[in-house]
Amino acid sequence: MEWKKFNGQLIGTSIIEEVERTIIKEIESGVKIRICIGTDSQVYGNITEFATVIVFIRPKNGGFMYINTEKSKINLTIKERMLKEVAMSIAIAYEILPVLELYQIDLEVHADINTSPMYKSNTALSEAMGYTKGMGFEFKSKPNAFASSYCANKMVH
Repeated sequence: MEWKKFNGQLIGTSIIEEVERTIIKEIESGVKIRICIGTDSQVYGNITEFATVIVFIRPKNGGFMYINTEKSKINLTIKERMLKEVAMSIAIAYEILPVLELYQIDLEVHADINTSPMYKSNTALSEAMGYTKGMGFEFKSKPNAFASSYCANKMVH
């Protein structure tokens, strides 16, 4: 995986090391942070582009994020794509979880899934929520899932 900062700069270390370095820096500057992870995707013909973000929130002081994008030629239904997004977010959450637990950082997993049955993504809501909560993470869906619905959404082209 190739993680970048919002400005496009590649992260030169593993994402675990970068997250820990960032947490230490924020703690040393007196900021209490929380982290939200989300993934969004966009289909372009036979290519699906996924963007996963790790968003660092500094309450009342803004935030910043790290981004990973990848493309796939796998043809997925809307439900399969929504669940793949959630699975990608959970995979990253598990990867960085030991660091978050060490520094007692709160984590939310955000899913770009609408709570209204009027939207196609809603078909994946109960499975995505059960999967996320079953894995031990706090789950947020639209309209509260800004990491996936806004941050990751801006990263898929």
